[in-house]
Amino acid sequence: MGTVITVDVRDPGIDPAAVEAAFAWFREVDDTFSTFRRDSEICRLLRGEITEPECRPEVREVLGLCAEVERRSGGAFDIHAGGRLDPSGLVKGWSVERAAAMLQVAGARNFFIGAGGDVVVRGEPAPGQRWWVGVRHPEVADRVAAVLAAGDLAVATSGCYERGEHIVDPRTGRAPQGLLSVTVVGPSLTYADAFATAAFVMGEPGVTWVSGIDGYDALAITEDRRTVWTSGVDRLLVRTTAPAT
Repeated sequence: MGTVITVDVRDPGIDPAAVEAAFAWFREVDDTFSTFRRDSEICRLLRGEITEPECRPEVREVLGLCAEVERRSGGAFDIHAGGRLDPSGLVKGWSVERAAAMLQVAGARNFFIGAGGDVVVRGEPAPGQRWWVGVRHPEVADRVAAVLAAGDLAVATSGCYERGEHIVDPRTGRAPQGLLSVTVVGPSLTYADAFATAAFVMGEPGVTWVSGIDGYDALAITEDRRTVWTSGVDRLLVRTTAPAT
């Protein structure tokens, strides 16, 4: 997965096996979608050793979702940018969302899953409280640029600080310009993850693009160090200083 994954379940009585199953799922996703493991299905597909219909259903599902977001973003989201097949801009959020569904089936109602800049929160960390999700500052690793108070929400951040300059603008073949980071919030982490990648490629107009998608909002830090956000994010912003989850 290329990052640290944290699962925090606050419900009493949840079988620890449910959390273990979530981590087993993440290992399975890494085995299947890794662009670094030569034996992963994604790498075998890129080399032409197998065809898409021969891939497991999860691979076909992810590739279909990627094609959908590519269409919706006018090509700003493109898993073939740079001449290689890399669905990482969607698959991490998709896998975390699947893990959240697994925990809910096991009876969990109040939990947090974080994988790098991708977060799913459900319910409450304690009665009457909301989860506080910190958006990492893109230039200062030990600072947050904003804190969001959320209940049932997906939060995804795209930028160059987690994995370096790994995002390519398919329209230019170069690193995107205009933003240091962009965070997208909404009901689905699968889409929030991919929308964040697309918006980062678009630059500041990407914030407006996200705001036009029903149920999704964005917060971005521009290259000239301005913080801009949409109205939906304004309702989530915490305007006091305190530790963030």
